[in-house]
Amino acid sequence: MESLHPRVRLLWAGRWAISATVLAAIVGFLVNRFLDAPLVLVAAGWFVLAVLGVVHAVLAHRIWGFDLQDDALFLVRGVLTRTDTSVPYVRVQHVDTTRGPVERTAGLASVVVYTAGSRGADITIPGLRPERATELRERLRDLAIESEATDAV
Repeated sequence: MESLHPRVRLLWAGRWAISATVLAAIVGFLVNRFLDAPLVLVAAGWFVLAVLGVVHAVLAHRIWGFDLQDDALFLVRGVLTRTDTSVPYVRVQHVDTTRGPVERTAGLASVVVYTAGSRGADITIPGLRPERATELRERLRDLAIESEATDAV
């Protein structure tokens, strides 16, 4: 089972910190405007959310993994709810490598696997070195092409 690059924890923790900051700003404005409560409670709430975000990022990184098996891409992820996903190569439509501005800054990339099936059935593997993302994209493409020959449909 292959894990994600450790730097992805920073991205995930940063996402939590930004969300906590936006929420704290909104709650702080409402508390200041409509209630006579100390703003230190808002700051404490922000701190708790930020710590929970860091803990969640560390746990998610420990659990997140993927494996290229003989006939399928296997993924394990989730902190509170563990999700095991098996994507048969024959269901793979195409594979993309993406690098948004935040990922580029962190030196990371993601691989998106588009599958045949219902809407929302696509799989994203985040937190990969760009070179590894390219290798994985090409390998998944090759495995999908090979599986077409063995498709019984």
